[in-house]
This record gives sequence, structure tokens and C-alpha cells, in this order.
Amino acid sequence: MKILVVGGGSGGHITPAVAVVRELMHLRPRTRVEFWTDRKYYKNVVNITTEIGVSWGEEQKGGTAKTPYIRVRKVMSGKFRRYNWTLKEYFENFGIFLKEIIWGNIKGFFGFFCGMIQSFFRLLPRKSRPDVIFLKGGFVGLPVGLAARLLRIPYVVHESDAVPGLANRLLMRKATVVAWGLEPTPKAKEEDKSPAPDNYRFVGIPVAEEFKKVSKTKQAELKKTFGFDVDKPLVVVTGGSQGAEHINEAVREILPELLKFASVGLVAGRAHYENMVDLKKYEEWDKAKLQSNFRLWNFSPVMNEIMGAADVVVSRAGATTIAELAALGKAVVLIPFEKLPGGHQVKNAERLEAEDAVVVVRDDKMVKKPELLLEAVQNLVRSPKKRTNLAKALHGMVKQGAARELAEILIKVGSDEDK
Repeated sequence: MKILVVGGGSGGHITPAVAVVRELMHLRPRTRVEFWTDRKYYKNVVNITTEIGVSWGEEQKGGTAKTPYIRVRKVMSGKFRRYNWTLKEYFENFGIFLKEIIWGNIKGFFGFFCGMIQSFFRLLPRKSRPDVIFLKGGFVGLPVGLAARLLRIPYVVHESDAVPGLANRLLMRKATVVAWGLEPTPKAKEEDKSPAPDNYRFVGIPVAEEFKKVSKTKQAELKKTFGFDVDKPLVVVTGGSQGAEHINEAVREILPELLKFASVGLVAGRAHYENMVDLKKYEEWDKAKLQSNFRLWNFSPVMNEIMGAADVVVSRAGATTIAELAALGKAVVLIPFEKLPGGHQVKNAERLEAEDAVVVVRDDKMVKKPELLLEAVQNLVRSPKKRTNLAKALHGMVKQGAARELAEILIKVGSDEDK
């Protein structure tokens, strides 16, 4: 069987796709898997998939008939840039509007058009055509999905957010299966014009197998590993691999107060780390031993361990991050970013807040008053019962075993196509 997996544009699309590939290799070791991604994440995907099977990129050769392998290839794509700005904000950010939105969308359309042609001709030869394609959401999958539609290749779409993004809304209509991370809302079902409404599957959000609950003993060990006081509550703040400027700046303002009642780990993100490096003054060491109960990272390959050590996690409201925190069973403060198109993070956060599974602090309010974040974190740190209730509710809302279920769906769809 040949399966094509497509994901990119953000780490939130890569991590779940890789988790599905891992399950595919467990269930069908001889499956031929290709992984298409954008230039930005190409090396990351090659490195990650090497741990699963023999992996090589476009410039490499390797693998044998007896060895499972994942071939990784770059695919062109283009992002359609949109922001939830008011008219006043457009005027205030006119330079960004011209550079990021106008010029960015011109380049994005060119990338999308070229990506569709590239995908069409790659998929055209019947001998190399996949039995099924897995599209993990986002703009990278759109040209591939449309090319697959033209060539009548079955594909499965996965949507992690509470409501679908633009690319997935376009792809859902002809998908063999539409897999959801959260139960689809009535509005989302109405937007899907598929002639087969029974193609919906609520599967959950795939997460890497290392994201799982840790015992109190293991949590203490992890705190000690990172240098923190095992008897002091630990607050981990993260804006994802690239970071979140607003969250970083809020932490800068409230850090002295935070350190009065908790240890703090700040994952500033690769894009913003240099702007936050002055906070290293709070990170005091003596003979390789942390003295100050504060650590600053740009990012880390062991985020599961950093967040596993935490008593409270402060994060953006991306669907994949939420699923990882749910798998870890953590008490979470979500700060959704309102300016993203479609307001996906806001809707994710509101849905969980309505079920008393998270605490939500609005980004725009936090920017004006960072003390709101301090108050939210302090309330959780001082209430172990509240933390336990939140963690239990969040863990219960996100369905487990998503990667395996998606792998089984792909195998079934691909097998049906063979018949």
C-alpha cells in the first residue's frame, strides 16, 4: 500500500501528521509512505521520520525492499494572509498591510498555483500514485488536495480546531473522510457540502506518544532534572516553537511577582528569544545548580518533559498544543490570539472554558493589563483542588488514541481503493 501524508505551515500540523505516520508503521510496516511538506519544515520532518523508519529526502537515496521507509519531499504552496483587524488597525499597520497582506498574498497565490501544477504532475503517473492521501489541514495541503480531486485519488482531511479553516473548508467537500479533533459544530457541518454526511469521524487530535500523564514522583524527578525546587509549584509559559510576543512581554512585566510564589520556566520561542534574553539575569546558577527558580529557553525538543514537570501551563490555544496538554493532564491557562483568521484559537478556548476545562485570559486585555495573567496563575497555584478539576476535565474532553484511529481509517480507505 502507498500512502501520501501532507502537512506543514506550522508545527501544529507536523506533529499530528508524524504521530499518524508512526502508527501506520506499527500497523503496516511494509507500507510505502511519502511525506510532503513545505521548505520551512522539510529538515525537521526528515529528522523526525528517521526515528520511525529509513527516511530520505529528494537529494538522498536509501532504503531497501525489506526496510520500512518514509520518503520526504518538498512541495510548493502559498498562504492566503488574513488578519482580524479593525479598519483603524489597518491604517495603524499600513506598512504591514502592504508588505504582509498585499505582497504576501501575491506571492502566496503564485506558490499555490505552482504547487497545484507540481502536485498534479507528481500524482499523475499511475505506478507512483498513492492509494490514499492524508491532508493534515493548512495551506500546504490545499494544492495537493485539489490536484488529488482532479485525478480522483481518495483523500482524508483532518481538522483539529473547533471550526474548519479556509483550506479545509475547500477540501472537505470531496473528502472520503472528514476527521475531527473536536466534535464538529452544527455550523461546521452545514459548511461541508459533501453529498455523504456520514463521512464525519470524531477521532480526536493525534499527539506524539511521549505526551502522557506523569506520576507525582516522575513530576518531581523532572523538576529536579531542570534544576527547579521540587517542593515549589512550577509554572511553564510557552507560545509554541516560534513564541508569542504578547505573552513574553506580559511575563517580563509580572515575572518578579510570579517568582515570589512559584518557579517559572519561559519558552520564549525561536522568533522572539533574542528580545527576551535580558531575562537571563533572573536565571542564576552556582556550580551547575539553578539558584533562582527561573529558566529561559528558546525552544526544546523535550517539551513533553518541560510541560510534564509543570503544575500550571500558560499557552496559546492552538488545537495541537491543547491536545498535548490534555494528554499530559495539566491545569492550563489559555491565551488565545484573536487576530488569527477565523478566530480559531478564540473558539477553541471558549469551547473548553464553557466546560470548565481551562482558564482563559484574553490577549487584548492581557496586553493592556498583564496583572490579569498574574492573577489567573496565582489563583491556580494557590488552589490544588481547582488545578486537579481543570486537569481532569481537559483530559476527559480530548479523545485519546487519535493517531491509531486515523491510521486505521487511512488503511481502510486505501484498501477499498485497491478493490
